[in-house]
Amino acid sequence: MELYLIRHTSVAVERGTCYGWTDVPVSAHFETEASACKEALAGICFDRVYTSPLSRASKLAAYCGYPDAVAEPRMKEMHMGDWEMRRFDEIDDPDLQKYFDHFLEHPTRNGESFRDLYRRVAQFLDELKASGLNHVAVFCHGGPIMCALAYAGVIPIAEVYQHIPPYASVTRIEL
Repeated sequence: MELYLIRHTSVAVERGTCYGWTDVPVSAHFETEASACKEALAGICFDRVYTSPLSRASKLAAYCGYPDAVAEPRMKEMHMGDWEMRRFDEIDDPDLQKYFDHFLEHPTRNGESFRDLYRRVAQFLDELKASGLNHVAVFCHGGPIMCALAYAGVIPIAEVYQHIPPYASVTRIEL
């Protein structure tokens, strides 16, 4: 199966802010970024198109010609818990350094660890592999894309943060 993972465009959030599950608006550059993304997908026929239910992903899916993409909650970004919409440099929480040191297993306060995110993305990918579909697109976020790359054996899971995909990028993997 060919899986195309499309990261949402840039967002109107101050740099350094945690915004995992928060439904934040896209930036003023949406049209330019989305247009380039749409062009990168031109000519590819998909058996099915999914989107994270967060508007920054579903808006890009609609712009690219998939307004009826299937909302898939397991492809939401990592849940940052109590740190949502807070700047990293303003978070006064002893768990912050623990998270940075052990992000695979240590969750954000009242949120997820990267391994939690990986498990839900892997569950969705397991179902996709068994579906019999050949060409699938998923409009989502950097975290789930890094999980899919690790799942497919493209990168080691411990090195995911060295492979954060750019906004409005298209990542193709084989499952």
